Amino acid sequence: MRYLLFLFLFIGFNGLAQSLQDDFEGNGNISAWFGDDCNVDAAKANPHQMASNNSATVLEYHDVGGQYANVRFDASQNLNMANHSVFQVKVYVPSSGLTGNQNNQISCKLQDGGQANPWQTQTEIIKPLLLDQWQTITFDFANDPFINLDPTSSDPIQRSDLNRVLFQLNGENNNDEVLAYLDDFIYLDTSFANPAPVFNQLVWSDEFNGSGAIDTSKWFHQTILPNGSSWFNGEVQHYTDRTTNSSLSNGTMKLIAKQETYTNQGVTKQYTSARLNSKFAFTYGRVEIRAILPQGVGTWPAMWMLGQNITENGAYWEQQGYGTTPWPACGEIDIMEHWGSNQDYISSAMHTPSSFGGTVNHGGRSIAGVSNTFHVYALEWTPTKMVFSVDSVVHYVYQPSVRDANTWPFDDPQYILLNIAIEPGIDPSFTEDTMEIDYIRVYQAANIGTVEERVLDQNLEAFPNPVHDQMQIKVPASMQGDLVLELYSAGGLLLKEYKYDQYSSVIDLKDLDQLKRGIYHLKLINDEQSRSLSFSKL
Repeated sequence: MRYLLFLFLFIGFNGLAQSLQDDFEGNGNISAWFGDDCNVDAAKANPHQMASNNSATVLEYHDVGGQYANVRFDASQNLNMANHSVFQVKVYVPSSGLTGNQNNQISCKLQDGGQANPWQTQTEIIKPLLLDQWQTITFDFANDPFINLDPTSSDPIQRSDLNRVLFQLNGENNNDEVLAYLDDFIYLDTSFANPAPVFNQLVWSDEFNGSGAIDTSKWFHQTILPNGSSWFNGEVQHYTDRTTNSSLSNGTMKLIAKQETYTNQGVTKQYTSARLNSKFAFTYGRVEIRAILPQGVGTWPAMWMLGQNITENGAYWEQQGYGTTPWPACGEIDIMEHWGSNQDYISSAMHTPSSFGGTVNHGGRSIAGVSNTFHVYALEWTPTKMVFSVDSVVHYVYQPSVRDANTWPFDDPQYILLNIAIEPGIDPSFTEDTMEIDYIRVYQAANIGTVEERVLDQNLEAFPNPVHDQMQIKVPASMQGDLVLELYSAGGLLLKEYKYDQYSSVIDLKDLDQLKRGIYHLKLINDEQSRSLSFSKL
């Protein structure tokens, strides 16, 4: 039998991939925004809070008649357009804030801020806007039509001189006024949208083949009312373990919400549905879920995750003795939420002690036809960030500048949940609808192994961790014999191999000062077993 130990201890570090982000609430790495012929307030109370953007704070853009009004920032290094070409921002333009008859549009312009006249070699993408609503606008300089002000300039993705990002509303060379609001800017590292090399081993999945009841070796029906009479958020459904509400057929799993009178646990409700807990928990990796969503006002389907340590009455892992931490301290990751009252808007969110309930840590985008066609909803979870995407297009990145128990309770295992909740304002004509799931797949690093194999052994220790130049590894007595110690990069590349032909209770590593700052993995192997740990290099 193979035994693995994971000891994830780390500090913050700069990843190899370039990314820029600002939610105007203190989460991001953009130091300052500037306005040209434009008044800018980067800490404006959101005057248009709604389901598509309930952020407390946004950036106010007020063109009071400036001929070339825009808002901009400079990145600390030139943009790597060959690999990362997508920019995204939320925008709201109230019709009452406009004068004149300009086209309702937003431009994303890239410039070389080091030039005396930065606009001379700018490249630009223009997108149309709708008024009086929050919308997420994506600018892809690899695939969208672009305009080079200088026609002799190279295509944007071939350039390495761009470091300034500008947004302009309703064009330039006019004196009309524009009042607008921007939020949740992301320079999207699209390499996150596909399985990164570090997450290249499938460790758990359900392809939902077969017919009839779901696989109870993988899933647990959570049915107990957590407070004895109802679920949270005022939901009005009973969750059941009946095939009426969850079953397999034609290669997919159907999770069905129904209008019906149903009594359970001494409580009668008028709606039923299903809520599934995975009997698998893991730390770090990539989750992919291919699904069609239900629709209709009052339906609330979700694909999400909770800490394995949550203290929630009736949850699977609570019943297995893991419950030690209440919500939100256990952490919640919402991979996908969809409200029928806001059809086709996909939301992803994070709930932590620093922000929960109506959290400000969220993002999303509108995708036509989510209730008619399959889409792949994905999460990439690393020791420093969460990256959410649909069909390989990233719409939200959570990467707090300070990671502690308040902002980042995400270094311990989480499990997957699937459910359709029913809100009190359900459409009275609703009878039933289905969330149909084709597959769920979890990937992790090939050099780490699956979490299902993990056995905690307090006898294996490494110190100090984080480390400057040398580290001691305490070897369990059960690993006597010839040993091999392998050193891997965070991406799974084997860097060095050490061989020991005589058992020692302590292994000294003295050449770690040669490593760059970041996270590394060690694997200790003998003929019968292997154990792994991760450490951070200062």
